[in-house]
Amino acid sequence: MRTFFAFVLLCGFLFNASASNLPDLGEIGVDDLSPAQERQIGEEIMREVRRDPAWLDDPETEEYINRLGQRLVAASGESGRAFEFFVVRNAMLNAFALPGGYIGVHSGLILAAQSESELAGVLGHEIGHVTQRHIAQLIGKQKQATVVMLASILAAIAARDSRMSEAAIAAGAAGASQAQLAYSRDFEREADRVGLQTLEAAGFDARGMAGFFERLQRAARLYENNAPAYLRTHPLTTERIADMENRVMSMRYRQVADSPDFGYVRARLRVQSLSASEAIRTFTGLVTGSPDDPAARYGLALAQLRVGHLDEAARTLDELRRRAKPSPFIAILAGELSTARRDTDTAVNTLMAATKAFPESMSTVYALANAQIVGGRAQDAERSVRRALAGRSGDIRLWGLLSRANATLGKRTAQHRAQAEVYVLRGTYRAAVEQLELARRAGDGDFYELSAVDARLREVRTLADEERRAEQRRKSGR
Repeated sequence: MRTFFAFVLLCGFLFNASASNLPDLGEIGVDDLSPAQERQIGEEIMREVRRDPAWLDDPETEEYINRLGQRLVAASGESGRAFEFFVVRNAMLNAFALPGGYIGVHSGLILAAQSESELAGVLGHEIGHVTQRHIAQLIGKQKQATVVMLASILAAIAARDSRMSEAAIAAGAAGASQAQLAYSRDFEREADRVGLQTLEAAGFDARGMAGFFERLQRAARLYENNAPAYLRTHPLTTERIADMENRVMSMRYRQVADSPDFGYVRARLRVQSLSASEAIRTFTGLVTGSPDDPAARYGLALAQLRVGHLDEAARTLDELRRRAKPSPFIAILAGELSTARRDTDTAVNTLMAATKAFPESMSTVYALANAQIVGGRAQDAERSVRRALAGRSGDIRLWGLLSRANATLGKRTAQHRAQAEVYVLRGTYRAAVEQLELARRAGDGDFYELSAVDARLREVRTLADEERRAEQRRKSGR
């Protein structure tokens, strides 16, 4: 399969998206995509992604992958461009870039990476596809064929079955020329080059990128026709591997230790991928074999908490805290354990300290607000969430927490108004209109709050009307 599809809309293989919610591209195939158009298409796709169960809604994992990704972006010289990284719950080895700087990584690839530099190398490669604007370049080169190909790719997003997705893409690609295939190979080589430079500039071991790709290539020989998804969408050649190795030889040798958070994220994903009994057995063995590995103890405590072995989890966590440096991962786990033991005061105090110790961590803010709501301190949660929203108005988790806090407080107008913002961010505008109408009828809002609801209702109704008209145009074929 041509490389192009990996970094345009590969999520079509993964998500059951609704075709009626896809962007109206109009005449986008005639000229190159502008950055604004790329972002618009990416935002529409991400609305579908976030609705799908395969999207990993895990704040700690998402925060880690974004912190790692943004470190690479800063080193790429493209810090002015917006990027967002997310994880897909899928055992296949894959990663992909979407229009507008959205980059997805399969949980299976994170678990397969043997070092943080290897994972960073894959992200660096995908960042290279974005910063070099390969999607826009390809569309500009294809000219009139682009609309047909994009239509096929967008149809693939709507396909529930991955084989249907591949068939839709193959149909759209049938007319591609040999010259276009060569151009895609050029994209891969350019992404390799940019990725290696970014990896080195960010302070990682550049050998990690070449090593990971070489290991994938060796593994592919065992798969025959069932190669890892990353190899099907990012075809590796001996020439590419050799080129990466030659470039690495000219770079400064650097040994880079993995961050503790790399181990914690891998432990979280592994616990989530195993049954409860398998997780406890696996991490008990890891702790026995590597007693100084904090990630092993973290995974064991997480697994013990998952099955309700609270006393065992507390003992494991105490030992972890004694051996490891403070971390948001450990603090949030401690808060969750205290909440499970109905000691919400300790949970709140632990997480409040964590928000101060790790001011850049939003996952501790979410965990604190949740503990406050559960512990009967919804008023405190409402205040802290509103403060956070002042600088993060597009944070869907904060709006959801604000809705929960207000529901607990009996503030129905505020509850429905916040829930409306959750639906707006998901792109379900009609559901948002319903929530705002409920807010108007709740009967507990003051004049200023109701005025704000009315103003927002007019805005969202316009979005809902545009969504409805776009659906009608697509159904009528215009």
